[in-house]
Amino acid sequence: MDLFFTIVAAFTIFWFTWTYLKSKGKPPSPPGPRGLPLVGSLPFLRPDLHSYFAELASTYGPVVKLQLGSKLGILVTSPSAARQVLKDQDTVFANRDVPMTAKVLTGGRDIAWNPYGPEWRMLRKVCVIKMLSNATLDKAYALRRREVRETVGYLYNKAGSPVNVGEQMFLTILNVVTNMLWGGTVEGEARASLGAEFRQVISETTELLGMPNISDFFPALAPLDLQGAVKRMKKPMDKLNAIIESIIEQRLKKEKESGSSSAVEFKDFVQFLLQLKDEEDSKTPLTMDHIKALLLDMVVGGTDTSSNSIEFTMAEIINKPEVMRKAQQELDEVVGKDNLVEESHIHKLPYLLAIMKETLRLHPALPLLIPHCPSELCTVNGYVIPKGSRVFVNVWAIHRDPSVWEKPLEFNPDRFLNSQWDFSGKEFSYFPFGSGRRICAGIAMAERMVLYSVATLLHSFDWKIPEGNKLDLSEKFGIVLKLENPLVAIPTPRLMDPTLYK
Repeated sequence: MDLFFTIVAAFTIFWFTWTYLKSKGKPPSPPGPRGLPLVGSLPFLRPDLHSYFAELASTYGPVVKLQLGSKLGILVTSPSAARQVLKDQDTVFANRDVPMTAKVLTGGRDIAWNPYGPEWRMLRKVCVIKMLSNATLDKAYALRRREVRETVGYLYNKAGSPVNVGEQMFLTILNVVTNMLWGGTVEGEARASLGAEFRQVISETTELLGMPNISDFFPALAPLDLQGAVKRMKKPMDKLNAIIESIIEQRLKKEKESGSSSAVEFKDFVQFLLQLKDEEDSKTPLTMDHIKALLLDMVVGGTDTSSNSIEFTMAEIINKPEVMRKAQQELDEVVGKDNLVEESHIHKLPYLLAIMKETLRLHPALPLLIPHCPSELCTVNGYVIPKGSRVFVNVWAIHRDPSVWEKPLEFNPDRFLNSQWDFSGKEFSYFPFGSGRRICAGIAMAERMVLYSVATLLHSFDWKIPEGNKLDLSEKFGIVLKLENPLVAIPTPRLMDPTLYK
């Protein structure tokens, strides 16, 4: 018996010594809450994930491990840790952990979810260099201007009455985006009727993309679709596909009738993409599936983000009348009260740009960006990050870090006047559009649309909250950040010439 215990003791000492020596020198796992067996921390998640993750970071540090079912979540909440993920090891973290609903929507063939590789680089090139370049956007300005002017006319007719600003700007941006996509293809009532249909479809789509789904946390259960998310996503996807396929068919029919697809004049992005597809000058050719995915990206991603940013901007401005007065004074000096705002004025309005930057600091469109996924085992801040983890970069929390920003919860556009902060993603204390290879492809378009829309709203009208109402800046978390309660405000015309509102 004594010999038995001696052998067991010797084996135990050997085992612990071998385990210790094996692990010695290896980086540890990040700290984090223990969670429950099997489900981990899933039962403790809150609807406001961005602020919940920020609270975990304040307890456990800038890199936190969170077990989410069979998936491992990693929370990154400091500029230095974000730099390691988005710059120092950009290639490693350039992939995505694609949710089931996104796979249904685009098949993972779009820019947002496509794996890092030749296909993704081709799509990125099409978007950033060709489709959304400043030169191409310049050609599409007339389309954007027409829709914004129509909104001004609508608001003029509603003068003195409460207006749901977010709802109106959603429809405006939707019309702007769809006009740029196929404005030269669809005409008359057919184009006008798309607005209401798209609004409902996009609302359903973004809700499903942001919904926690058991199939994502327990991939083995994905075929069962226990929450019915995949089934529900197929309905708006089918509608979007049907609309886009119809648009493409109309364009192809027009080109066939005209006998050429090489028109010099820019009409819309559908025309542009179909011409690009026919060129086939790439080792990774642009296919019809790619075109559909790109159009879906722009419709779904370009409407909600920009319209919500405009709504947040207007809410913050209305909440601070001195900011509104200063912005309108700048507009009066640059544009004049006897003129309309044009996009050519935008680069002469530094205070308006500062307002947009400050809004995106406090309310970044995607508060956790789109989660990254390391393609191999790596380390961040000295902690081991396993391959295939879902990495959340909490840009919302970083933008409110008191060690970086003075009075971080205060809306103060002056902090961005004559500052180094921009939208390039080079500074990891401020990167509202992300950074690195996966930085948002539509920055140039978003900047134009938000600045031009806000400038027009402020130049054309004074704004106030209805008597007895209180302005609420509370946020509602989702894949896209929204105002918890819609902004309802009263526009009052401030230009002397009524014909400027026609």
